[in-house]
Amino acid sequence: MRGSDIKNGLICAGLTFCSCVVVAGIVCIAVVQKKKSLGQGQGGFETPSIVYSTESALENLETSGDIALAEMLETESENDVVPDGVTYLSYRVKSGDMIGKIAERYGVTEDTLLSVNNIQNSRTLQINQYLRIPSMAGILYTVSKDGETIKDISEKFEINASECALVNKAEESSSLKSGASLFLPGARMDFTTRQEINGDLFVKPLHSYYYLSSYYGYRTSPFDTKKRTFHSGIDMAAYQGTLIYPAMAGTVVETGYSAVYGNYVIISHHGGYKTLYGHMSKITTQKGRSVNTQSQIGRVGSTGMSTGPHLHFTVYKNGKTVNPLGLIK
Repeated sequence: MRGSDIKNGLICAGLTFCSCVVVAGIVCIAVVQKKKSLGQGQGGFETPSIVYSTESALENLETSGDIALAEMLETESENDVVPDGVTYLSYRVKSGDMIGKIAERYGVTEDTLLSVNNIQNSRTLQINQYLRIPSMAGILYTVSKDGETIKDISEKFEINASECALVNKAEESSSLKSGASLFLPGARMDFTTRQEINGDLFVKPLHSYYYLSSYYGYRTSPFDTKKRTFHSGIDMAAYQGTLIYPAMAGTVVETGYSAVYGNYVIISHHGGYKTLYGHMSKITTQKGRSVNTQSQIGRVGSTGMSTGPHLHFTVYKNGKTVNPLGLIK
């Protein structure tokens, strides 16, 4: 190859490299400019306290291998009905494991593993975490009131009462005490609970471009940088006028204006959930209206306590706020 050919080849390669760098730079600048154009829209209710959720899980378990139920339930309540027909194995989570795959491997359901191990969020499954694997499919149930019977509970969950009584070593008609724990063979979780645990309960209330300008939890106040306050929802910065949709089907229970949220809408859902949408430039729904995830309820704005166009989105579970990001698909 002649020297001129090599020189020309190097020049072409150099030009190609420079072109790629320029294109990449333009893309990065475009993304940054897009976020800058949305500003730092933040706001929402400030409260001095945080809502804590309680979770019990088999974390830091020191044993491994197959172990019996008695070894696993060291803190079992004296009111519990000890299962006679169920045995348990201990399984250590490995890289790549998913609840569904583990359940399939041991011939049980996802509901079984979620219930027996009191998993509140399936996305938090960790390597080396220990799981209890029962010898049959079913879920754990805590008796809610004195006087409940296995027959009553079996009818509620549509399972075989005789099998349930045998597994729990109790009579079908025996009165149980509130707080007693039963294993319900063949029972499934209700749809809402399963969706909640899998993080599939809600959809995003903005169907177009946005970015999270503020998360749920403690933060430096956007209105006074010397203060650390609790943010009860998430802020989704978006263009002024962006359409807002319900995160789940429900009924509009309140619309109005407040000094904090500006124009806002509150929707009631099944399972004890409510959602709040704040800082709207315009409300496009009415109190009492039934809505679904395709119903337009308003447009993004910056009304109330706000530093720029964004949607403040809060989720309430039985009156207490929870982190929306753990529930959104």
